[in-house]
Order: sequence, then structure tokens, then C-alpha cells
Amino acid sequence: MSENLDLVHTIYAAWELGDFSSAKWADPTIEFEIADGPDPTKAIGVPAMAKTWSDTLRVWHDFRVGAQEYRELDAERVLVCVHNSGRAKASGLELEQLMGTSDGANLLVVRDGKVVRFVLYFDRELAFAELDLAE
Repeated sequence: MSENLDLVHTIYAAWELGDFSSAKWADPTIEFEIADGPDPTKAIGVPAMAKTWSDTLRVWHDFRVGAQEYRELDAERVLVCVHNSGRAKASGLELEQLMGTSDGANLLVVRDGKVVRFVLYFDRELAFAELDLAE
């Protein structure tokens, strides 16, 4: 297993428990993007990423990210196929009911032991299309 894949596994081990508190894995100038879903957005830097992610989590009860598959796309990029779950605080609906799917993907670009770019896709099919990958 590569060092990049080891780092990504470590990140998701905490997230699967609902622990999103650490950003030690992130480069200080990280590019963070939520590509789709109810509030697509971009943020630059750890403080902006933390605020964006905190705002996203705030609307959910018990939001969880479960890694299903890890794919090393090249020397820097790791794609993680995920299953997201949670219930919207406002409507009480489950994530899958609101989004039409709970299977997403996350693209992490790693350089020198830090994630420099993170793209979150709530819709896995969109991620595969944008990255020109086959499921």
C-alpha cells in the first residue's frame, strides 16, 4: 500500500466514526470543493474548509461517511467510493431520500504527505463521469 493510500485510510477511519475534528492531514492551502448536492461550494485553506464542512454538517443528524472502495488513480490522486448517511434536521428525511442516492465519491490529491485538494461528490456517477472512469 502506498503512503498516499495509508494517509487516506487514516482519514476515513476517523470519519467512519463521525469524527471530523482533525485536519492534520490537510495542506494549509487545501482546495476543498463540494461538487454537487444541496449546496455546491469551494473553499481555499484549512479554516475555510473547516467552516464549509461545519456548515454542511450542521444541517444533518448523525452524518456518517463509510468508505467502500479505495482507488489509486495515479501517483497523487486517490478516489474513495463512499456511502453517506444522515438525516436532515429540517425535514427529517434521510440523505438518500433527499439526494436520490447515498453512494458518493471523494477525490483526494496528495502531495508530500498532505491532501492539497479534496473534492466531495454526493453523486458517485457524477464523480465517475467527471473523472472519465468506469464504475
